[in-house]
Amino acid sequence: MEKASKNFIKELKKQKRENKSLLFLDNVKIIKDTISSKTIVPKYVLTSLSSLDFDCDGAEIYHVDDLTISQLADTKTPQKVLCIAYYTQHIVKKPEGNFLVLDGLQDPGNVGTLIRTAKAAGFDSVFLIDSVKSNNSKLVRSSVGAVFNSNVFEMTKVEFVEFAKGNNLKLICCDMNGENIFEFSCKENVGVVVGNEGQGVSDELASLCFKTVKIPMMEGIESLNAGVSGSIIMYQLNKKLFK
Repeated sequence: MEKASKNFIKELKKQKRENKSLLFLDNVKIIKDTISSKTIVPKYVLTSLSSLDFDCDGAEIYHVDDLTISQLADTKTPQKVLCIAYYTQHIVKKPEGNFLVLDGLQDPGNVGTLIRTAKAAGFDSVFLIDSVKSNNSKLVRSSVGAVFNSNVFEMTKVEFVEFAKGNNLKLICCDMNGENIFEFSCKENVGVVVGNEGQGVSDELASLCFKTVKIPMMEGIESLNAGVSGSIIMYQLNKKLFK
């Protein structure tokens, strides 16, 4: 294990500000999971520990102090290991099962939760349409690393509309004016479109949907959090997988 030089640390701080393709992972569980699953290839691992209890898969390992880790990490109380890796976009492909479409969602906590739930609920792919970037540090943490083990595609609205039409994707829209999701059924694979936290589903994507669904609620509640509502709908659509 080599001691990191001041110039090296200075360059990493610069890269953190300027290079949006770099991931700075400061959660040991996420680091271990992503390395073991080969979903990212780490470039550097910094640690204040005397040794590591996992294989770094060819990454350069440097010994630093806790202050350096806290300066480079995204959390207030980082663990004593920081992994720096390049993030690579997935090549967009047609989903093979039910899938999730997030239309303009900007809350990384909501998006991370939905990506994690999509993976757990058996949804094949997640499309981020003009939404928060998939390498956002809060999104990565809230997904507990699921973002690296899922088919996550970032697209603009124009790109997705063209892709959806070209691949004849069937979409359903989540809105309080729709039909009861617990009474809805479809034999074909569908994409669940969850809209922006404040504005809902955009007109462009709503026009692509053949059905609008809602979650029935007691009086006094207008809507649910996007992460909660999207999760309920995904499990309802894929409930047959869990019988």
